[in-house]
Amino acid sequence: MKLVRSIGTFVLLCTMGFLMCALPAFPQAAPTANGAPQAATQRDGQHDFDFNLGTWKTHIRRLVDPLTGSTTWVDLNGTVVVKKVWDGRAQLEEIEADGPAGHFEGLSLFLYNPEARQWNMNFSTSSDGTFSQPSVGEFKNGRGEFYDQETFKGRTILVRIVWSDITPDSHRFEQSFSDNGGKTWEPNFVATLTREKP
Repeated sequence: MKLVRSIGTFVLLCTMGFLMCALPAFPQAAPTANGAPQAATQRDGQHDFDFNLGTWKTHIRRLVDPLTGSTTWVDLNGTVVVKKVWDGRAQLEEIEADGPAGHFEGLSLFLYNPEARQWNMNFSTSSDGTFSQPSVGEFKNGRGEFYDQETFKGRTILVRIVWSDITPDSHRFEQSFSDNGGKTWEPNFVATLTREKP
């Protein structure tokens, strides 16, 4: 009986030792001048979308039939108006554009989550009047990347949205789909925006 207990104790100690070695090490805060640990500072991203405020001229290219191998794109030109809500912690964006395929109206609601320090984007068109699955993300080094998972033509896909090439008077928006878990991405909605001068 003592032998069984000893083996059980040995196995338990070995398992605990393995688990302790396998757990990730948490970074220690760098000490301050007086030797006390320094609190980690987290970046506040609530002003990351400030560049988007105002009125913009937009040129949109939309892939007609995504994830089919299609290479047919349609072009639209229009206006984007973005207003600040909740002192900048939210924004409302209205899009109107026209092209050979007709008139397009879109509405985006951007909301900042101060606890997660991330933004989410909710999008709707006037043709369906419901918000899509929110895309969630943040900005790093002047580039915003947002992701979500949606159903497209009965299949579950990943969606990536990227804001890039951001200057005071221009920026680029790109939406891409992936049907292979993010191994490859197919752009299907690309907009270049130029600020309208008052």
